[in-house]
Parts: sequence; C-alpha cells; structure tokens
Amino acid sequence: MERKKFIQLMEGLNQTTVTEFIFVGFMDHPDLQFPLFVLFLGIYIVTLVGNLGMIVLIQLDARLHTPMYFFLSNLSTVDVGYSSVIAPKMLAIFISANRTISFIECAIQFYFFCIFVTNECCLLGVMAYDRFVAICNPLLYSTAMSKRLCVLLVIVSYITGFVNSTTQTIFIFSLSFCDSNIINHFFCDIPPILKLSCSDIHNTDIVHFTLSSVVVISTIVIVLVSYAYILTTILKIRSAEGRHKAFSTCGSHLVAVTIFYGTLIFMYLRPTSGYTTDQDKIISVFYTLVIPMLNPLIYSLRNKEVKEALKRIVYRKTFCQ
Repeated sequence: MERKKFIQLMEGLNQTTVTEFIFVGFMDHPDLQFPLFVLFLGIYIVTLVGNLGMIVLIQLDARLHTPMYFFLSNLSTVDVGYSSVIAPKMLAIFISANRTISFIECAIQFYFFCIFVTNECCLLGVMAYDRFVAICNPLLYSTAMSKRLCVLLVIVSYITGFVNSTTQTIFIFSLSFCDSNIINHFFCDIPPILKLSCSDIHNTDIVHFTLSSVVVISTIVIVLVSYAYILTTILKIRSAEGRHKAFSTCGSHLVAVTIFYGTLIFMYLRPTSGYTTDQDKIISVFYTLVIPMLNPLIYSLRNKEVKEALKRIVYRKTFCQ
C-alpha cells in the first residue's frame, strides 16, 4: 500500500503542468504557408468590410430600422466578434516563428469564441421566428415584434452565450494538462484541447455534449418549425409573384442557417472518437472564417432592400453634399 502511494506521488511529481500551448496550425504543409496566409487574410478583410458595412448601412438607412435588420446587424456584430477571436492569432502563426499561446490566453480565446458561436445559434433561431411572424401573421407583425421584444430576444441570446461559455470554460480549463502541450489545430477548440488533458474528461465531455446539444438542437427546432409554417403559408399564396417574393425574403436566411448548422453539427455533435485532425481543421476554417464572410454577402446579394438602401446611401453621399 505504501509502495503504491509512493509510485503515485512520484508520477505526480514527474508531470509537468502546462503553462502554454503550441499551435501546429497548418505547419504540416510548409509550402502552402504564404498562399494560405494571403487567402485567410483576404477572407478576414472581406469579413470585416462586409459585416461592418452591413452594420453601418442598417444604421444609416431609416427604412432598414425594422426587426429583421435589427437582428441582422446583431448577427454581423457576432460574426465580426468570433472571426476576430480566431483570425489575428492564426495569421500571426503563418508569419511568425512564435506559435505559442499562454494557458490564460487560450482560455480567454475559447471563452469569447464560445460566446459568439452560441449567440449566432440563438440569433439564427430568433431571425427564423421573425420571418414566421412576418409571413404568417403580417397584420400583427408590428405589434408582435415590438422593439422591446426584439431587444429582449437579443439580450437573452447574449445571456445564453455567457452561461454556456462560462460553464464550458470552467469545466475544460479546470482539467490537468501535462506532458504534451502541442495543439494540432490553429485555435483553442474543444476537441484538440481535451486530447491533451491527463485528467478524466468523462464529466467534461458530458457537459460539453449536453450544452452544445441543447443550444444547437433547440434553435434548429425553432428554425424548422418556423419554416414549416412559413412554407405552408407561402404555398397558399395564389399569385406567383407573391410566392416568389416570400421565398426570396426567406431564402437568404435559409442558406445561412443550412451552412452554419451543417458545419456545427459535424464538428461538435459527434463522438469524440470520430474526430480526425486534418478534417477538423478544414471544417473549422469554414465555420470560423468562411461563414462570417458569407453571411453579409448572402444577405446583401439576395436582398433587394439592402441593395436599394446601398444605392440610396451612395447617391446621397455623391450628389447631396
């Protein structure tokens, strides 16, 4: 018994507590470092310009001061937030020999990333409900989607993000990390972090899967139910022009929802044994950088009101000064 305790004590002393992590990133493809840097920098710049431009446009044009565009401006804010949590560090890895991140910085990066991703899920669900009310109950729309309710829904989405992120961050970064500190990824995501832990991660896995499932599945249900009612209502519209207008109003939101939830489910709602590093990196690039870039493009290119608002702003700035 004493010998067993002595061995356990010595094993504990031999374990080195991790104070920093080292990102592998895409270093397994050294010949692609510069092309990837240029590509991801371009994506990040387009993301910032597109989303910040959408926010400014909605603020400047009074005709866009509606619940739909209020939620869209918040979605753009979230997209800027969670891409900015990831992209600058990833770009620095490409051009710098320093690929380390401290334990505290890693926890902070994950914390804010989790907040923004949770907010995105909630906002997509809220936007689906908004479209349901607008199409299925148009006469009650202004009353049902009051300014107070819209603000409350956004606040609830942020509170949900805060609670989910705080809980997951505490569970994940309370684990013991020893020996290896190499993260085979380009940011502090859950699967590669858990692989480095020398603690029992069973409870953390359960908390992660449960909270992620609640957030993703509940918002997906809201989206599916809302669009089931929307589709039924649209099919009852007699005029082809009316049906086309209703479909075009919801089409952009459906595209954004499908892309986002498809990648999110693939990444987080599967068994831990199903993770493969190279595959995860590609999927992670898609939902951390590509989707935030696509959202403003989807909503602007497919949205007649946004394009008309942009024309009005450009006209006023060009001819009315």
